[in-house]
Amino acid sequence: MTALGPRAVIFGCDGLRLTPSERALFRQADPWGAILFARNVESPAQLLALTSELREVTGRDLPVLIDQEGGRVQRLRPPFWKDWPPALDQCQHATDPAHAMFLRGRLIAADLRACGISVNCAPLADIATQSTHPILRNRCYGTEVSEVIANARAMAEGLLAGGVLPVLKHIPGHGRATRDSHLDLPVVDTSLEVLKQNDFAAFRALADLPLGMTAHLLYPMIDPSAPATLSSHVIRLIRDEIGFDGVLMTDDISMQALQGPVGVRAAAALAAGCDLVLHCNGQLSEMEELAECCPHVSLAARARTERAFQYLAAPLEMERDVLEAEFKALLDALPRE
Repeated sequence: MTALGPRAVIFGCDGLRLTPSERALFRQADPWGAILFARNVESPAQLLALTSELREVTGRDLPVLIDQEGGRVQRLRPPFWKDWPPALDQCQHATDPAHAMFLRGRLIAADLRACGISVNCAPLADIATQSTHPILRNRCYGTEVSEVIANARAMAEGLLAGGVLPVLKHIPGHGRATRDSHLDLPVVDTSLEVLKQNDFAAFRALADLPLGMTAHLLYPMIDPSAPATLSSHVIRLIRDEIGFDGVLMTDDISMQALQGPVGVRAAAALAAGCDLVLHCNGQLSEMEELAECCPHVSLAARARTERAFQYLAAPLEMERDVLEAEFKALLDALPRE
């Protein structure tokens, strides 16, 4: 890492090991972190080798992220890792939903840490509604503010107990989206008063968490001209009204909810107040474009990063078989396919 620090970007990669071009990019660009997907995962030994390679090539303890929510969004799957139920199903049927989410987070953290992954993109504090798009709905932790807060807090505490940093998403709330932001820009026309009492309130209660991820949604009542990720008005609301002062990363900057070249999107997100740009598809040409246009992490973001990693501690001791049995007992009422 240079004296100026890493660049304000998180890169993916294409396969099970870094290509020579990817090695050169990670070495020269020095991104803040790396994010992995199913395309990067074959076995525990292979995954540990990849995370070790990422740190070797950058010459530092690079934050390595993954989306291991459980349910439909989990990059580590059988036969080496557990197949988790959808979060909404689990929360609605567990006899103690919050404790079940804590155990889920603790067990997932053990899997991630063993493979060299230090950051998990969970929990979600999005509130499920009847109109929430199916791409998101069963990933949510509940339909009421209070249960979402309790279950998301428990998931975050489980991850932290396992020595893995959580990422709170999708700020300031994705639950009212009726479109898939991977493909289109959802528009939320709910009144600001209702949003403050519900959607934003869940994130306000969790605003002390160390890392967060934006939502690619348009809130016309706040900013009719720019999606949340690219809107200084929404980012100011996240910082000042919701009170989130952790490291704020974009959702995947290459998603089709946003328009224009990735470099233009990235510049707009950073100018709006995001700390980091997240790029997930592993396309080398786009990563090279971002390496050219993304500046070094700002001093304010470096301070937030330092605070975030103060949360990261050695995992608490656990007996996996005991926790697995405890988790199973809490889910005996879960419907079976």
